[in-house]
Amino acid sequence: MKKTKSYLILFAAAAAALAAGCRNKDVEALNKLEKDRFLVRTEPAKTRSLEDYILLTGSIKALDEATLYPRTSGKLLKNLLHEGDPVKKDQPVALIERDEVGVVYEPAPVPSTLTGVIGRTYLDSGANVTPQTPVALVVNQSKVRVALDVPEKYIGKVFLGQEASIKVDAFPDRTFSGKVWKISPVVDPSSRNTAVEVLVDNENGRLKSGMFAEAHLIVASRGAALSVPTAAVVSEDGKDFVFEPSPDGRAVKVPVRVGIRTDDFSQVSGIKEGQEVITFGLYGLQNGSKIKVQN
Repeated sequence: MKKTKSYLILFAAAAAALAAGCRNKDVEALNKLEKDRFLVRTEPAKTRSLEDYILLTGSIKALDEATLYPRTSGKLLKNLLHEGDPVKKDQPVALIERDEVGVVYEPAPVPSTLTGVIGRTYLDSGANVTPQTPVALVVNQSKVRVALDVPEKYIGKVFLGQEASIKVDAFPDRTFSGKVWKISPVVDPSSRNTAVEVLVDNENGRLKSGMFAEAHLIVASRGAALSVPTAAVVSEDGKDFVFEPSPDGRAVKVPVRVGIRTDDFSQVSGIKEGQEVITFGLYGLQNGSKIKVQN
């Protein structure tokens, strides 16, 4: 037991020494710098595919849904179809036995008002029903709608036909493509949101009504854009610029124009592909500041 404790103490001491050694190296690198020289890191400008998007969450609904009700009171004789069964418009999904003493009627059918599949049956045989009693739910899921609430400040970036990519927890490695097909003409005064729907093909039936969805509405995209890490772009007085390292060890301030801007990369013009730009150590950096590039 004492040996095990000794090994643990030695291991902890070695780990602490290693961490201290790493910190000491950083401190040593800083101490070796001249007091007015900045320690920086750089990355080259590269051509990348960029997409700017709005990230939203919402829920999935079938393209069409219909709750079916009987046309007469009585008892549910039987369900002719069950969950998952395909159904055509006007096809009976259940039979109702009319409940009138001394009179015999043929069972009354409950016809479907849609072509699709049975999403749910609500009752078992023998249940009492009235014209207000739901019997079954029919859904058309060949296409699905993703219902989104778009904050007011983004609504100017949303338009009909806009491309969107959809992800659901059930298929974390799969992305579904869709397009905006409905935009509400009003803003909800309480939430300051606008209702938007994205239409998605669902021929394989993987997307189910009621699923939670994450949607990326593509605001802008560029297949081959010269870009730098967004952290390298500095804004001042409404203008954007980057810092380049010069051969004599100084920072050179270069004005740029920024196009698509994402969390990771920003499209820029005003520099050449492959040009190194400073991405770390920008705080307090000025044009002509002395720098040391850390690999």
